[in-house]
Amino acid sequence: MMEDRLKNLKKKMDKKTFATVKFSEDHQKEIHRRINQQEERDEDILLSVMQLLVQEKTGHELTGLLRGRGIQKFENNEGFLYTMLHRLEQTGCIDTKWDESGAKYYWLKNKGRKLLSKAEQKRAKHVLVLKELLGR
Repeated sequence: MMEDRLKNLKKKMDKKTFATVKFSEDHQKEIHRRINQQEERDEDILLSVMQLLVQEKTGHELTGLLRGRGIQKFENNEGFLYTMLHRLEQTGCIDTKWDESGAKYYWLKNKGRKLLSKAEQKRAKHVLVLKELLGR
């Protein structure tokens, strides 16, 4: 039912709204370039960091795992990651320790686990709403 209404809306928009809109090939390429280069949102990176810190990790391990998730915001700016970790430590979300080799380890404290759980629940609700809107 909702899918039919969306299809009808699209048809009407194609006939009226978009009938006079023309995009040059260069304009289309620029739009695609911007979509493909859209930067990760800080909150998505923070969520990934917190998910990874459910188990103890070094900054180096985190970097590799984030890269594996396709997060590249810190590639040429590792300070971004360590600033985020420092803020998490200052707010009491993570704890840290140094080992005898000089490596620093990070992990979630109870406060961080509670915030992570809330963030994941919020994200799950958001995904469900989007799926419902898209009829999937």
